[in-house]
Amino acid sequence: MRDHGGNLDGAIARFGGHAGDWVDLSTGINRRPWPVPEGLPAEAWRALPTRTALRRLSDAARAAYGTGAAVLPVAGAQAAIQLIPRMTRPGLARVLSPTYNEHAAALAAAGWRVEEVTASDDLPGADLAVIVNPNNPDGRVLPPRQILQLAGRVGRLVVDESFADPHPACSVAARAGEAGMLVLRSFGKFYGLAGLRLGFALGAEHDIARLADMAGPWPVSGPAIAVGSAALADRDWAERMRRTLAEDAARLDDLAAGAGWHLVGGTSLFRLYRVPDAGATQQRLARGHVWSRIFPWSDDLIRLGLPGPEHEWQRLVAAMNAM
Repeated sequence: MRDHGGNLDGAIARFGGHAGDWVDLSTGINRRPWPVPEGLPAEAWRALPTRTALRRLSDAARAAYGTGAAVLPVAGAQAAIQLIPRMTRPGLARVLSPTYNEHAAALAAAGWRVEEVTASDDLPGADLAVIVNPNNPDGRVLPPRQILQLAGRVGRLVVDESFADPHPACSVAARAGEAGMLVLRSFGKFYGLAGLRLGFALGAEHDIARLADMAGPWPVSGPAIAVGSAALADRDWAERMRRTLAEDAARLDDLAAGAGWHLVGGTSLFRLYRVPDAGATQQRLARGHVWSRIFPWSDDLIRLGLPGPEHEWQRLVAAMNAM
């Protein structure tokens, strides 16, 4: 089932209010976004993106992610997830699960035989294997050494690092392209600008060239190029944000513990808790106009992103106290 967070319109239909009344914690998108400067260059809106501008964005991503691999900007990591299954003839794909459900869905839609496995030791032998690292929704992290060992034991290894920005030590971006490994990065989650629809595929030159042919001549917009290039170069903001998010994650864990919730895992962009009844907990929070994420495959797990401004924290505290 392709269920997702961010479905705030559904919450509003059920529990009332307007979008501005709600704190949407159903995604792992940073609610302390990178400050987009006013007045983007007019050419970003009026002209088709040039190869020079796309190259500048790719260079910024290459530097930010610490890689010498070829880089393709795409309209969010989701765009790459949908393209990769079509790179080669379908075969056997294995996805380390439970995880972000679009990987298995996109592979199945392209004709792959998909096996969802629960241990990394079950991945070898697949024509294509997928690891989300850190994992969504439980934050499980496979060490880079283990991932690199797996890369040589599958036909192609896709490592989705959409939540890796706060945790750079877990990244294998520096080794993208080796043994057919493709690494995906999301811009919108850490930088809090998901509406920009920007992400990157990192890999060997021939793989990235194939993806570029499939994506077409203008894979991302002019505004995405302008904002992405500037944000990725802002290393001071990124370092400060990593510290802030780690502090916020600890604050959320303290609130959850006080409510009797048990921490299962997470990253510095979201936390996963075990509660007696996930559906009932989500509904109680929703009555306080706080939206959360639950899962069709579990009746006792709930995931929350991190509030941003202080008024969002206070809204969450009030909703939890009313439970």
